Amino acid sequence: MKAFVFPGQGAQFVGMGKDLYDSNPLAKELFEKANDILGYRITDIMFEGTDEDLKQTKVTQPAVFLHSVISALCMGDAFDPKMTAGHSLGEFSALTAAGALSFEDGLKLVYARAMAMQKACEAQPSTMAAIIALPDEKIEEICAEVSKMGKGVVVPANYNCPGQLVISGNVDAINEACEQLKAAGAKRALPLKVGGAFHSPLMQPAKDELQAAIEATEIKAPKCPVYQNVDAKPHTDPAEIKANLIAQLTSSVRWTQSVQNMIADGADDFTECGPGKALQGMIAKINKEVSAHGIATE
Repeated sequence: MKAFVFPGQGAQFVGMGKDLYDSNPLAKELFEKANDILGYRITDIMFEGTDEDLKQTKVTQPAVFLHSVISALCMGDAFDPKMTAGHSLGEFSALTAAGALSFEDGLKLVYARAMAMQKACEAQPSTMAAIIALPDEKIEEICAEVSKMGKGVVVPANYNCPGQLVISGNVDAINEACEQLKAAGAKRALPLKVGGAFHSPLMQPAKDELQAAIEATEIKAPKCPVYQNVDAKPHTDPAEIKANLIAQLTSSVRWTQSVQNMIADGADDFTECGPGKALQGMIAKINKEVSAHGIATE
C-alpha cells in the first residue's frame, strides 16, 4: 500500500525547486502564485540565495512546504496516496497535498507558523540536541530529572527513529541533559544549529499566535488518512486535524510511532515528496522490510 511522506525544516538546499520550475508549467504557475501570496519572491532565495538566507525559519518553512507540495501535485495521477504523514512542518505539506488545506491556505499557515516560531525563538535562548544510541525511555527519564533541577525545561521533541531522539529546551538545561545522557551511555549528544526549542513548552507563545490562524482557516476532510505528529494516529475529521495542528508546536513529533502505525495499517511503499532524503533514511531504520524512496525513482 502506498504512503506519501513530507519532510520538515532542515531538508532545504540552495537551488531547491529550480528544475521543477523550469520544466513543469504547473510548478511554475504555483511557484509564481506563492510569490504573490507571500509578497516577495521566495523563488529567488530558493533558486539562487545563500545557505544563510535559506536557513532563516521564516524562509525555510515556506520553501520546504512549497517544494514538497508542488512536487506532489506535479506527479498528477501518480500521486494517489492511501495515507500520508509529514515530519513537523511536513504535516502542513501532507494536509495540503491530501486536499485538507487549499494551496493558498496551507502556505499562509506555514508562513504564519514560521513567523510565530521565529518570534518565540528570539524571546529566550533555547536550542535542541540529537541524542544517538540511547533507549527512548532513558532519555525521557533524564529529561524529566533535569527539568526539575531549576536550569530550565528540556523535553523529548522528535522521535525520529530507533536510536535517534532529539531533545529541546533552554540552553542550560540542554547542556546539562547532554552531559548526563553521555554519562548514561549515549554514543553522541550533539547540539543542533537551530534557532530555538521547537516542539517544547517554550513554543507556547507561537502556539497561541498560530491557534487563531488555524481556527480561522477552513480544513476539509482529506482524501486519505493523515497520520499526525501529536498522537501518531490517522485522522480525517477536520476538527481533530485542527486540534492536533494547534497542539503540534509544543508537543513531541512522534515520527517513529507514526511510521510504525502506517506499516501496521498496510503501508509497504513510502514515497518522500520534497527536498532531501532524511525521511527515507529514518524509515529504513524504523523498518528495513518496507520500500522508501523519492519521487525521482518512480
